[in-house]
Amino acid sequence: MHSTMRSKEAIILAAVLVVVMGGAYAAYQIVGPSVASDQLAVQDAGQEGSAAVEPAPDFTAYDADGNEVRLSDFAGKPVVLNFWASWCGPCQMEMPHFEEAYQTYGDSVQFLMVNMTDGSRETAEAASTFIAEQGYTFPVLFDTDLAAATTYQAYSLPTTYFIDADGYARARATGAIDADTLQEGIDLIS
Repeated sequence: MHSTMRSKEAIILAAVLVVVMGGAYAAYQIVGPSVASDQLAVQDAGQEGSAAVEPAPDFTAYDADGNEVRLSDFAGKPVVLNFWASWCGPCQMEMPHFEEAYQTYGDSVQFLMVNMTDGSRETAEAASTFIAEQGYTFPVLFDTDLAAATTYQAYSLPTTYFIDADGYARARATGAIDADTLQEGIDLIS
């Protein structure tokens, strides 16, 4: 008798749990999109309460041949600046969007994919191997002294900045971005 009673209680409890979980899922589908935060933090001096637009600070990183490359080398051109590492899952998820945008915009927008090359967890060899294996063609720079990441406070990966042709950081995104968010950032600077 007790086992029959416990079986009925377990079935009722399971049914209640299914109803509650189903209701929570349905509520999230309805309400979730309206309360989701905008991942792209836009800086616009013309909007009350928004962050002031600041000039993008210069930095030095290195290309695959060890040559110095500075952000200021691209003055007069919009720049998409992305900090990433090959071991970073979210970085890997967004990379196809960057490659597609790089292929689309060619010379009109400069893409700078800055690898966080700390020499232990991430090496130039590991990053280069990852890029080659995936077939990515966008420009990759190596931040071997982590000065660029420190300058841009890229403490979590990935982090992306959108810098206009006048050298002002117009927006920042922390975390993996999708193709629509990348396009939104590019539209802000081009």
